[in-house]
Amino acid sequence: MKQAVLYICHGSRVPEARTEAIHFIDKVKPKVHASIQEVSFLELADPSIEVSFSRCVEQGATHIAVVPLLLLTASHAKRDIPKELAHIMEKYPDIRVTYGKPIGVDNKLAYMLQDKMNEKSEIQPSSIAILVGRGSSDQDVVRDLNEISSILYKKSNLGQVYPCFLTAATPKFDQLIEDIFHSNEKSIYVIPYLIFTGLLKREIDQTIKKYDWGNRHIEVCSYLGPHPILLDLFLERVNEAILNKDDKFTFRKGLNDASTTF
Repeated sequence: MKQAVLYICHGSRVPEARTEAIHFIDKVKPKVHASIQEVSFLELADPSIEVSFSRCVEQGATHIAVVPLLLLTASHAKRDIPKELAHIMEKYPDIRVTYGKPIGVDNKLAYMLQDKMNEKSEIQPSSIAILVGRGSSDQDVVRDLNEISSILYKKSNLGQVYPCFLTAATPKFDQLIEDIFHSNEKSIYVIPYLIFTGLLKREIDQTIKKYDWGNRHIEVCSYLGPHPILLDLFLERVNEAILNKDDKFTFRKGLNDASTTF
């Protein structure tokens, strides 16, 4: 047996975001017990999933744990990646493949989000937070971001936490910002629920700048980046896929048997 890990990053038109993705994975690799580790991108960047999968095989991999670097479980994790893997595995029927989960919901995420706010200023009981997700038509994404927002509210002294989305789901970020602007809120944190920089982070910044906030205290936090908690959670996902306890992460029949934990 020769174990490999194939990391799948989303990809971006912004070169800095692609570089950040590789650096994130580089921080995880030394803690992973696998002799072969390759990075790939789902879209908008190279190498592709198929190219990196082939590189694993060329180095002698007999077992490949495929792990997506995604925050939430949506169509990329449920359909796009499994479909691509099913196609690739037709070429390599003897390779045993396991498929890991996105990072998902975890109580520890609340402490990471509080760190992001405290980087800007100390959180006050009168403060509110706006948690901004990418967005998806998949209701699991809406549910999960709502749950993370609820966890943050319970574990902080914030006055309120509002989840919202940039695309394809409601409430929409631009409408929520307009509502907050016309409210009496004086201390506001905007938290991009994004791992890396990119066009969506720029959209958040540009939307905030449309309004004259006067002496009101509004802080746009940095995107999540390689925060230690996020790195640890991702490492958990990698190890789950490698160990494949109780065959929960087995990928035998492509789309019909991709990670039953989703």
